[in-house]
Amino acid sequence: MHAPTIQHLGMVKRILQYLKGSIGCGIVMNNNGHTNIMGYSDSDWAGNALDRRSTTGHCMFVGGNLVSWKSKKQNVVARSSAEVEYRAMTSATCELVWLKHLLTDLGCPCSITMTLYCDNQAAMHIASNPVFHERNKHIEVDCDYIRQQVQSKLIATHYVRTYDQLADKFTKVLPSTQFHQLLSKLGSINPLDPA
Repeated sequence: MHAPTIQHLGMVKRILQYLKGSIGCGIVMNNNGHTNIMGYSDSDWAGNALDRRSTTGHCMFVGGNLVSWKSKKQNVVARSSAEVEYRAMTSATCELVWLKHLLTDLGCPCSITMTLYCDNQAAMHIASNPVFHERNKHIEVDCDYIRQQVQSKLIATHYVRTYDQLADKFTKVLPSTQFHQLLSKLGSINPLDPA
């Protein structure tokens, strides 16, 4: 705001065009007969060309309905894609645990293991491997937290193909077809669209 440029004006116009084209969009919530909690976490490694920090994103589903999502630039510059994905998994795990406690407080306890989908097998291996490696020491606290959740069977991690990663929408620019496909998988509809 203190030093706007032509590039900033172009970005504002693009945002306004998107908003104008999606006036009727909303998220559909269905009663699917369960309260299973699952989440998708993702990150883009050094995606910001200016400071090389990565963007973390996740989306959470309760009973098959999208209830929470987040996109945030990480505070540190990561040294590997596994580290960046692992930090994203930590953020998503905290959200899953919070959702489980919220449902319990609301009188809808979820006894089924929560599922966390990730597209980085190295990060998933670190989460399930009880052996701690010296080269992972810089993410030790995150390792301990997720490992405890996985070992206590509160959370199960599963691999998801990059193309089917719903959290991609929150971390990087996508081709239009993939963007709209993921948007529909998140439960977004526009009732004003012609059938």
